[in-house]
Amino acid sequence: MYWRFVSTASKRSVWLALIVVYIAWGSTYVGIRIMDRTIPPLIGAGCRYLSAGIAMYVFLWVRHRASPRVTGRELGSVALVGVLLLAGGNGFVCLAERHVPAGLSALVVASVPLWLLVIRIITRDRPGRATLAGLGVGFVGVALLVLRGGAEKGVSVPELLIVVGASFSWALGSWASGRLPMPSDAATGTALEMLIGGAVLMGLGPAVGEDWSTLALHASADSLLAVVYLALVGSVLAFTAYVWLLQHAPIAQVSTYAYVNPVVAVILGALLLDERITATTVIGGAAIVFAVVLVIRGEARSATAA
Repeated sequence: MYWRFVSTASKRSVWLALIVVYIAWGSTYVGIRIMDRTIPPLIGAGCRYLSAGIAMYVFLWVRHRASPRVTGRELGSVALVGVLLLAGGNGFVCLAERHVPAGLSALVVASVPLWLLVIRIITRDRPGRATLAGLGVGFVGVALLVLRGGAEKGVSVPELLIVVGASFSWALGSWASGRLPMPSDAATGTALEMLIGGAVLMGLGPAVGEDWSTLALHASADSLLAVVYLALVGSVLAFTAYVWLLQHAPIAQVSTYAYVNPVVAVILGALLLDERITATTVIGGAAIVFAVVLVIRGEARSATAA
């Protein structure tokens, strides 16, 4: 079945694209932590997405020699999804990572598939027992990280709850994107989401007290390089690889990024930022990753049966 699905792509190409997604998206948590050292988090995130959105839109224009058409309803949907995903989802993570270690943030954000499941249950979907079991195990892991894991690393519960809120915002945006009228070209929609989400973040930063002058006067070289890395590698390159994978590999295989990325983030956080890996982090993180595996596999079996 796998080889029939990827008849147009070699196994090596699929794994190369997966590795790009694993490392690029896993490393973004470390990149955000480095960016936050000297750059205001919301303004920095806004710079990242505005520059990435402009780069993608220019590429699309050059490729098609015309601006892709988007209706008014589609633009409204893109704006809502962009705010939920990028301003609410990624913006809150950037805000929290001033105090929350990269690896711990990534493990909490790994709960996004669990929040998606909660939203589906609220909207009267009825998942199977194995999926519900995964949901329970996952939230035990989240609670353990918030209540005990943060304390071991000197992080307060409110600071970690910001990451939980970011996870829910990302899940809500992901859920809405499948139910609202979106542009037929996924790349165009994503470029617009980045432009709109980036613009909202750029305006939201000063509204909560961030100073634009900090970016020009006090930003260090490593923080500026982190923004460039987040824009080019974390956004443009990783998204391109992800979209290619959606077209050439089974969704169950593509979905593995959800439980590989936090592992990559924890390892890179320990190697590059000297973040401690405590027993609570391992246990809570393992519970979340195991739960996400159960949920994704349960959903894949349900889709196959359907």
